[in-house]
Amino acid sequence: MSSRFGVIWSFLSHYKYLIVIVLGVAIVGFLDENSFMKRVQYELQIDALQDEIDKYNAQNEATTKLLKGLKNDRKSIEKIAREHYFMKADDEDVYVLSTDEDPVETSKNETTE
Repeated sequence: MSSRFGVIWSFLSHYKYLIVIVLGVAIVGFLDENSFMKRVQYELQIDALQDEIDKYNAQNEATTKLLKGLKNDRKSIEKIAREHYFMKADDEDVYVLSTDEDPVETSKNETTE
């Protein structure tokens, strides 16, 4: 029993600095709350959120520009009403083209084998 303890003690005393360095790197790199892995994950999350912020800022600029145009020009109000709400003047017809499939044809295709 004492020979095993002597072998273990000899190994630990010979490689004590290496063991401390490995344990330190493991704790700081992986196990700690402020580890390098968490830091990389947070950086990736920050990058994704920054991209989302940039997207919303661009959308906000476009919408603000559109709103300024609506406040200043009556024709832009008419254009928005025609494009988004399918409104029309009294003397014209509006045709809405759709790319949706016909529900009758899809039911026929499902039943035929």
